[in-house]
Amino acid sequence: MKIKKHRAEVLHNSPLHYAPENELGVVYLFAHIARKLQVHVEEIHAEFPDCIGYQKIGGAEKRIRIEFEFRSRNFKTHKHAVRKCDWLVCWEHDWHDAPHSLRIVELKKFFGVGFKVWIQPALASQQAYLDSGNKLDWGLSKRTSAGDLLLMYRCSPTKTIEDIFVLDGPLRRRKAGWRSGDCYGGIIKRVCKLKGPIFLDDIRQHPVLKTASFVRRNFQGNLQVSEYWFYLHEMIVNRNPSLKKKMSRFAPEKLSA
Repeated sequence: MKIKKHRAEVLHNSPLHYAPENELGVVYLFAHIARKLQVHVEEIHAEFPDCIGYQKIGGAEKRIRIEFEFRSRNFKTHKHAVRKCDWLVCWEHDWHDAPHSLRIVELKKFFGVGFKVWIQPALASQQAYLDSGNKLDWGLSKRTSAGDLLLMYRCSPTKTIEDIFVLDGPLRRRKAGWRSGDCYGGIIKRVCKLKGPIFLDDIRQHPVLKTASFVRRNFQGNLQVSEYWFYLHEMIVNRNPSLKKKMSRFAPEKLSA
């Protein structure tokens, strides 16, 4: 049996101590909140859909067909038929173009799970738009979730992080404005502007951050950096002490798994 170096995030008010890491954990947690959703389960089986239940609506009950997935996008990967399912219950909702006829129940929202942190490149051609307001429409990784923190990295000429935003709602699929093809985008809301920016050279000289994969990749692409947030948060607050209270909302202990 392989021993894990890291455990998932601790959950609160949950029968499962740690965040689930597979579909079985999703099924277990759904049983804990089914009553809250006014659902009682009639049967669970191995074939699609996984579960048949009834939801109380007014004085009647509606039959619902439920599929369990760890991530919602797995429903599409497994090529399940949408017309044969009513609810998709998952731990994390990352299927941003899911059909509206399918109700998505994202369990992590019921257990107070926190945010992820991303370094989001801003090309030279995008930086005027970045400075144009406090709410912007921006292309993001399809794995980004509402509430995630975005450290906007100005690729050139300054090579700095000086803007922090948060994803202020769901993603949607749309045409990319800076390249051919589609992308996922959403409304991002400014958290703060750093008077003391974080320079690329600062990160390259940091005893821990200098070995990080996102540094070796030269900040290319949409990069999740949650595991390094303790050091980045510390660097941001030390250089911008007036933001300590505002950044406490995004303290490292509040991170998502």
